[in-house]
Amino acid sequence: MLRVGEIGEAPAARCCSESGDERKNIQEKSGINIAALVGNEQVSEGTDNGDLSSYVSAFIEKEVGNDLKSLKKLDKLIEQMTGSKMQLEEQVLTISSEIPKRIQSALKNAEESKQLLNQFLEQQTHLSSCINNHLLSAQPWMDDLGAMINQIEETERHLAYLKWISQIEELSDNIQQYLMTNNVPEAASTLVTMTELDIKLQESSCTHLLGFMRATVKFWHKILKDKLTSDFEEILAQLHWPFIATPQSQTVGLSRPTSAPEMYSTLEILFCQLLKLQTSDELLTEPKQLPEKYSLPASPSVILPIQIMLSPLQKRFRYHFRGNRQTNVLSKPEWYLAQILMWIGNHTQFLDEKIQPILDKVCSAVNARLEFSRGLMMLVLEKLASDIPCLLYDDNLFCHLVDEVLLFERELHSVHGYPGTFASCMHILSEETCFQRWLTVERKFALQKMDSMLSSEAAWVSQYEDITDVDEMKVPDCAETFMTLLLVITDRYKNLPIASRKLQFLELQKDLVDDFRIRLTQVMKEETRASLGFRYCAILNAVNYISTVLADWADNVAALEVFAENNTLSKLQLGQLASMESSVFDDMINLLERLKHDMLTRQVDHVFREVKDTAKLYKKERWLSLPSQSEQAVMSLSSSACPLLLILRDRLLQLEQQLCFSLFKIFWQMLVEKLDVYIYQEIILANHFNEGGAAQLQFDMTRNLFPLFSHYCKRPENYFKHVKEACIVLNLNIGSALLLKDVLQSASEQLTATAALNEVGIYKLAQQDVEILLNLRTNWPNTGK
Repeated sequence: MLRVGEIGEAPAARCCSESGDERKNIQEKSGINIAALVGNEQVSEGTDNGDLSSYVSAFIEKEVGNDLKSLKKLDKLIEQMTGSKMQLEEQVLTISSEIPKRIQSALKNAEESKQLLNQFLEQQTHLSSCINNHLLSAQPWMDDLGAMINQIEETERHLAYLKWISQIEELSDNIQQYLMTNNVPEAASTLVTMTELDIKLQESSCTHLLGFMRATVKFWHKILKDKLTSDFEEILAQLHWPFIATPQSQTVGLSRPTSAPEMYSTLEILFCQLLKLQTSDELLTEPKQLPEKYSLPASPSVILPIQIMLSPLQKRFRYHFRGNRQTNVLSKPEWYLAQILMWIGNHTQFLDEKIQPILDKVCSAVNARLEFSRGLMMLVLEKLASDIPCLLYDDNLFCHLVDEVLLFERELHSVHGYPGTFASCMHILSEETCFQRWLTVERKFALQKMDSMLSSEAAWVSQYEDITDVDEMKVPDCAETFMTLLLVITDRYKNLPIASRKLQFLELQKDLVDDFRIRLTQVMKEETRASLGFRYCAILNAVNYISTVLADWADNVAALEVFAENNTLSKLQLGQLASMESSVFDDMINLLERLKHDMLTRQVDHVFREVKDTAKLYKKERWLSLPSQSEQAVMSLSSSACPLLLILRDRLLQLEQQLCFSLFKIFWQMLVEKLDVYIYQEIILANHFNEGGAAQLQFDMTRNLFPLFSHYCKRPENYFKHVKEACIVLNLNIGSALLLKDVLQSASEQLTATAALNEVGIYKLAQQDVEILLNLRTNWPNTGK
């Protein structure tokens, strides 16, 4: 470690030369502790950096520097640093005196804490020993007490068990007393209470108690049900229920003589008492259900009074349509379906006017008519489930059954308001085996129908050809029949309850559309040589009509009502089904549109070839030597243009009559586009024109060719833009032509040339084309040669 005197000499040596006395004075005074000169923080920082000498030198250099006058500050600086030194020394003395005291106090506290901890550990050991001894001595008592508690709990269970038995017996005795006094309403109410207790006990493990409760409920339920059923059937018989014959028979039940009010009052009382037995009836009676493969929607049992009212009809149905009865014929499903519809219709008025008010009075949400229909529908579903396997492989019988079922379903829903959420015949038809057979039969008969419609003599004739307003599309009979077939198929499957089944039917329709398109293509290829013939045009009209209808299919396909509650489909499948309206027929529409375009192109090419053949003489017209307009009394059509215009006129008239409006519009516009380019390139650009030739060309075009199309649009010249603008250029007067030529040749910017062309009515032709046309003119003035 450096001595203080050595540190103090370094900065003095670097100063400028000083007097010996001053240097000696500095050395004497520099003996002051450097820590006091630079302050506590600065010395600490310098020491930490390991370069105290450099730091002190820098400090003196900063405070004194090369300026001798700054030496005057040394006294003040030394005084200041001396004060700081004294202050620091005081702090060091204070701290050095306090720290031992604090350390001593901390050690004392630690020793005391250690002693307390040892005391606590001794107490804990003693207490733990006492507790263990107490537990050992108390264990016999605990064992005795546990046994007593178990006995008490067992006694309480026995007591509760006896209370339940007592309560059941009490309710049973009450029901018996009520029945003995003929108080059936109270007996029924008490049975309801007993049934509620039975439901509460379902979670109990007391099997004997549960058995006793269920047996008691069953015993009294049977007695009450038999008594009330007997009385209810008796009052129904007095009302001539059921109404079998005709709807007029309802009037017998609705309008009775003087005893009618009493009978309806009794009917209401018995109906309400039977409703009280509904809970116990559901508890005791296992609902009769069809196999799970039919995927019937979950539904509660038909309410007990309606079950009793349905009973005579169920007996009649099973009597006539089961076994070897003559009325039970597989080929006549319409017999039992019509019978069910007739029964629903016969009883609707009575149910709405007499039974529904009773249900409303007891605040029941049941609809009497729908509940009655639901009960009868179960007869139909059972019948279908048993009959379908017997006729599954007889196409005619199966198809007849499906037709009759669909007619039945339509009337059931539309006339009798049967909800689509209830179990219906469509659930039976949706069963996998039956549904696949239905699809197969539907495809088979559709293909047979397509064969017959295409082989018919009237296949390509429109049914409405004599009615102009109706026959705008000029649809041949085969296309009309085919689209009707598709719509009928849609109508047949639209009420299917399962979305995936609808999707399969849509795939069938897609296949049928593709098959019909292929058949049309085959017939079209046979008629290719006569592309302007009647049959070829009829095929084109058919393709156009089918494509148009399929494009609007989203408005007509009712089968795409996706049921969100159908959990059998994934979200992806539901999304695919939801978008099927726009996507399932898109491919078919594209193929049909391509076929339509190909057929139209073939017709346009045929007419265009004929036009080119007749235009050969017109191309060779002597445009250079024709007389000017002033030399002719009256302008007339070029004789060489007559065959061209005649064939064009005849073909337009022919196709206008044979094609529908939209197709003919596409046809003549495609033809005009080719004609415009042909006349421009093969006639105009291939010749030179004097003034008379240019005028004759303009007359032929504007007064003869363009008007041929005026019947189809207001301004036909707009479709012949090349020809029209070429005629403008060729017929410009000399001055305008020269000016235009100069502008085009001298124009440095495209905008200038374009403005000049627009000024004379040129918008389609490019600048280079106009320059070529100007060079085709021969009537330029002599420039002085």
